[in-house]
Amino acid sequence: MINIQSLNKEFESRVRLGIMSILIVRDWVEFKELKSLLDITDGNLASHAGALEKNGYIQVHKEFVGKKPRTTYQVTALGKKAFTDHLSQLEKLMRQI
Repeated sequence: MINIQSLNKEFESRVRLGIMSILIVRDWVEFKELKSLLDITDGNLASHAGALEKNGYIQVHKEFVGKKPRTTYQVTALGKKAFTDHLSQLEKLMRQI
């Protein structure tokens, strides 16, 4: 029997999978770059990043550079563990088939 309950529901979205995949291998990533890499809208990125931040999986840093706002993202230790656990569970599921 395959236990899909072991997967983290927060990573069901392809956008959240993309955000986490990028942040796992990169340190801080700017909003514009993340948006470009994922080819999504501002609102879509902001919404999914907000959900990940709410769960403590990513850290968001907002500042002004000159007169322009700059938002950057970084995965947290909790986020790294949750995401790697999720990937491990996916691998286990694939081996069961």
